[in-house]
Amino acid sequence: SKSMVLLSLLGLLALLLWGSSEAQSNQDCCLSYTKVRLPRWALKGYTEQLSSEVCDIPAIIFHTASGLKACVNPKEGWVKKHLLFL
Repeated sequence: SKSMVLLSLLGLLALLLWGSSEAQSNQDCCLSYTKVRLPRWALKGYTEQLSSEVCDIPAIIFHTASGLKACVNPKEGWVKKHLLFL
């Protein structure tokens, strides 16, 4: 059924995002970018991280409907399109 497929996709998304893409330091900075291209329908908002003395890299932190946070490269074309959508 459609709900099982959706649930499976959300589970897969959670597994892909869980490790390397979450903001992971005492200062809650992104240390690297996820390689996963997130679907727009899974996003509910975002936060912008500027590179500064505390955080080394600029990033967009997408917030998903399931409560996960994913660090992405703000220079990527798909990221820019998703920001216009939000």
